[in-house]
Amino acid sequence: MLNKKNKAVLFNPLSKDNPVLVQILGICSSLAVTAKLEPAIVMGISVTAVTAFSNVIISFMRNTIPNSIRIIVQLVVVAALVIIVDQVLKAYNYEVSKQLSVFVGLIITNCILMGRLEAFALANKPWPSFLDGIGNGLGYGIILVIVATIRELLGSGTLLGYQVVPQWFYDAGYENNGLMILPPMALITVACIIWVHRAHNKDLQETN
Repeated sequence: MLNKKNKAVLFNPLSKDNPVLVQILGICSSLAVTAKLEPAIVMGISVTAVTAFSNVIISFMRNTIPNSIRIIVQLVVVAALVIIVDQVLKAYNYEVSKQLSVFVGLIITNCILMGRLEAFALANKPWPSFLDGIGNGLGYGIILVIVATIRELLGSGTLLGYQVVPQWFYDAGYENNGLMILPPMALITVACIIWVHRAHNKDLQETN
């Protein structure tokens, strides 16, 4: 089930071939939903679920989809799964659903999803495709969680809505950095994470 090749498919996207840090995909949503940790976690789980199951479905259908309409078929499959995710969120976590707003629907056009369907699911069997979807979804989700943790902690002094920075910090003059919850700081935070990641992975560094 998890031979060497499948392990690489599952674990490489977590760091070595991370969709955000290495492939520079999914940047838009990673900037939009990371002001708070809870919606970032929910978005990461949602993308992971949609990526995994759309990969499996397309992999099962790969030999029957006419090449001329393959993109349309992929969009229909992804759209159906996103609608299911959206309805589940509205039913069980309406507040987070409101925070995510249109960004749940925009999972349909997430370049990580379409990239994995085109690059992997159309050429591989369902089980490796499922692992690829899980790996890339988790790789994306990990970055969302890291960015959201930094932004919420420094910008609001909380994590998951709970006060983390002690009150005596504020009594001593500490103030939350309001810039951290603004969109430009999300971009700067992601850029810093990419810089640190590449600094520790010499094979990703460009040479003259």
